[in-house]
Parts: sequence; structure tokens; C-alpha cells
Amino acid sequence: MRTRMLILLTAFIGLIVSVSSCKKEKNENNNAQLTMRLTDAPANYDAVYVDIQQIEFKMEGRSSVMISPARTGVYNLLSFRNGVDTLLVNTSVPAGKVEQIRLILGSNNTVVVNGDSYALSTPSGQTSGIKLNLHTQLDAGVSYTFWLDFDAGKSINETGNGKFQLKPVIRAYSSLTNGKIEGYILPTTAFATVYVTNGVDTVSAIPAADGHFVISGLSEGTWTLSVQPSVLLFATFTTDVTVSYGLIANVGVITLT
Repeated sequence: MRTRMLILLTAFIGLIVSVSSCKKEKNENNNAQLTMRLTDAPANYDAVYVDIQQIEFKMEGRSSVMISPARTGVYNLLSFRNGVDTLLVNTSVPAGKVEQIRLILGSNNTVVVNGDSYALSTPSGQTSGIKLNLHTQLDAGVSYTFWLDFDAGKSINETGNGKFQLKPVIRAYSSLTNGKIEGYILPTTAFATVYVTNGVDTVSAIPAADGHFVISGLSEGTWTLSVQPSVLLFATFTTDVTVSYGLIANVGVITLT
């Protein structure tokens, strides 16, 4: 009798384990893997520090998902230029359609200009958050990578009397919609800025110390590339560049005259 009871108990435990495993597998299959990285368009500041506390994903037909970033706290946006980025989120989220992303900022936001640090006021960043409409379907069992391109130059407004305001301008793009243009601008003593334009969309880059630049997140099509030197001794350079997804449009070395 005891032997029979032991057999039944073992079978019952095995059934519980089996059901639990099925539920776990089902839950995992209902999730999508999401990686989000932070990058930056150029700005003529010494540093731009943004305090990122939480990220909310608003899903169609279901409750919002609140996620803490991989590193909660202050990010220097100017550390992530010319193709450099940093991990912001790597997590699983329920499959479905993402309608909107909301970045919730803390109060420790500053800009450094000519060695002096100034507080950045954020009228909506601490309450309603920075909202980005995404409208992207996330399928179960699929991994996705998105970039948030924080345009520091367009996001900061000087209001006078040494006061600065942060009104974030952010582009979001995925690994499937990431057209790129890269190259070198010489001589570096021209202190040039690179602009690419397609219709009303304009994106810019400030070359690194060696003249290298990368502009990411571009749509497919023909973009007009314009190199505008700060030193008037040099002439502006303009050319058309064809951008295709999955390829890097390398313009090589552009030498200003």
C-alpha cells in the first residue's frame, strides 16, 4: 500500500512539474527580446548629461510595461557620437504592437559650455516623460534592436542669463531601417560639420579628431551630403549619396579645398 502511494505521489509531482514547464515555455514564447541602444547626433558643447531613470513601453490593447535601464542614472550624450552607442535596455517584453516609448528623466540634467556647468530644466521630462511614437509590431520569439538617436544640438535651448532648457529631439530606428553614411573629412583644421538632407529630413555629424564621421538611421533613397567648414578659407563640398538598408554608403576621404 505504501509502495502504491509512493508511486502515485511521484506521478503527481511529475505532472505538476510538467504543467509548470509548459506554462513557463508558453510565457517565454509570448515574449519578444528587445535591445535598445542610445546614440547621439553632434553638438558644440563640452558635455551633455541626461539623467535616465525609467523607460515605459505603451502597448496596444494591454497594460504599459515599465523597465529600468541597464544603468539607471546620468549618461553623457556626447560620448556616443559617430557610430558609438551604449546599451540602454536588454530585456524581454510581451509580444504585441508598441505604440509609444516614454523616457522618464530624473532631475540631474546638465550641460557643460566652455568648462562651465549649467542645469538643464526639463519642463515635461520629470512628469509625463519624453514621448516617442514607434508603432512597431514585436512578434513572439523574435529579437529586435532599436537605437534612440538623441540630437543634443537640437535638444538644448539657451533661454538667456546662463539658463538652458532641455527639449529632447530624438529619432528612433531599428536594425532593419538603419541606413548609414560614413567617411573622412580633411583637413581637420577646417572644423567642418557634415549635413545630409532628404526632403525635409536633415541629419548632421561633427567629424572626430581624425576626421571620421558616421551618420546612422537614414531611410533608403538619395541623400544630399553637404560639408560646411567653420573656417571660411575652405569651400563647401556637396554631393549626392545613395543609401540602402543593410549597406554602409562609404564616401571615402573628402578633402576640402
